[in-house]
Amino acid sequence: MKEALLTVSNLSAWYKSEEMVLSDFSIELGKGEVTGLIGMNGAGKTTFLNVLSGLLSTFRADGVRFLGSPVDFRGEDFKLCRYTVFAEDSSFSYFTFREYLAYVCAAYGQETADATELIQGFHFEAYVDTLLKELSTGNRKKAYLITAFALKRELLLLDEPVNGLDFQSTEYLYQKILEYKEHGTVLFSSHILESITLTSDRVFVLEDGKIRQTFEGGHIDAAGIREALHDENDR
Repeated sequence: MKEALLTVSNLSAWYKSEEMVLSDFSIELGKGEVTGLIGMNGAGKTTFLNVLSGLLSTFRADGVRFLGSPVDFRGEDFKLCRYTVFAEDSSFSYFTFREYLAYVCAAYGQETADATELIQGFHFEAYVDTLLKELSTGNRKKAYLITAFALKRELLLLDEPVNGLDFQSTEYLYQKILEYKEHGTVLFSSHILESITLTSDRVFVLEDGKIRQTFEGGHIDAAGIREALHDENDR
């Protein structure tokens, strides 16, 4: 296990009347690693990412530490350390990609990042001055992914990042996820087993709001994860 970037202890989260989506959920993310979350629909993957992204206030935890210090998921300091690409996102629909990238970089207190390589890698050259609302689902996803990789925050959160991407862009995404370990940590959810096995240093299998199994390093294989998921479905 690498030096801890983020530690979350005994997290519980809910949307209404304390009907728990996550309960007794504990996780530690190492610096410079890729961690994958996989599970059936409703297992809690997106809920956890929403909590980390500051979108869900109905939660409690025994402790949350970032680089060894207590943090608030909704606090300004933590916000500046992470960026999230959501499974579906229609925000800033009247911005072009070029305007959106400039806006986000300014919000994070940095000059507009040079995204030339990312734009080319995702074959996005023809769309940089198109309004986000006029982009296809796949191209809108590319816009947010390019922004994410260009920002290089310490913690990158990706919710179903493969959804909507063509084959070439998916392959390029896997490459960028692996390369990102030089800059920070990636936590992503996916229902596509390939994306998990090709990129992750550790994989957490979620069931009913809890981590049921963990796969690491050379023990990450499609057959084992598939069996764990089937075991969940049979409960």
